[in-house]
Amino acid sequence: MTWSILSDSSCDLPQNAFQDYGLHFATVPLKLIVGGTEYTDDDSLNVNIMLAQMKNYKGPSSSACPSPEEWAIEFRKSDCTLAVTMTSALSGTYNSALVARDMVLEEFPWKKIHVIDSHSTAGGLVLILRKAAELISSGLDFDEVVKQAEAYSRSLFLLFALGSYDNLIKSGRMSRVAGILANSLGIRAVASNTPEGEIKVLHKPRGEERAIMQIVETMNKLKDMAGKPVVISHCNNPKGAQRLKELIAHVCLTTKITILQTRGLTSYYTENGGFLVGF
Repeated sequence: MTWSILSDSSCDLPQNAFQDYGLHFATVPLKLIVGGTEYTDDDSLNVNIMLAQMKNYKGPSSSACPSPEEWAIEFRKSDCTLAVTMTSALSGTYNSALVARDMVLEEFPWKKIHVIDSHSTAGGLVLILRKAAELISSGLDFDEVVKQAEAYSRSLFLLFALGSYDNLIKSGRMSRVAGILANSLGIRAVASNTPEGEIKVLHKPRGEERAIMQIVETMNKLKDMAGKPVVISHCNNPKGAQRLKELIAHVCLTTKITILQTRGLTSYYTENGGFLVGF
């Protein structure tokens, strides 16, 4: 019996991320549209070129979820597939994967396919994917892998601080006046995902250091962090990510901390200097 674990490209992982587990892993890419240019969020994307065009282009920009057929191509490759998508509250990616699942099960009724709505993105997806890989490698059957992976996904949180509000303004997700004011005041709003996968602003500190402090304090309030895994994704901010890692290790008493560079979609919304923390 062959296994695949899949995600969309908001997980920030390369295609070889789980090769040590002997599993097929793939990310199904989203698209980013800036001016007349469409970027595919795969391993070949030069994120810095995309970010530079975004900064220079003053018109609206947008993102587009993968088509059902793009998901279906991956679903056809294995006997058992577990896919984990970014939150359905902010993207059509989850629904597209469900359509693809139904398409493939009509063609191959014996296949087993399950899609998890992470209600998260970035590090939240990484943690669920890692858990799934561990469960599969332990020899559990499909139904038990799904049950435990779903339960684990509901125990996770995501916190983030954006580097800028420009793309939230351009994509129509934030008013222009509010965004310009926040940028000019140096406000690094700390936000979280809700249980429904929506965005909730928790704090409005000024400056990166205060944002980092607020993130770590909030992590400790949300759950017992001792020994728990953490994934930090940053957009061209390795120094800030390292500072965040050190503070998490000191305050939250965990050393299981991974730092990743954001890929296309998460860079598009987080922007230079921003970071996301899944835990």
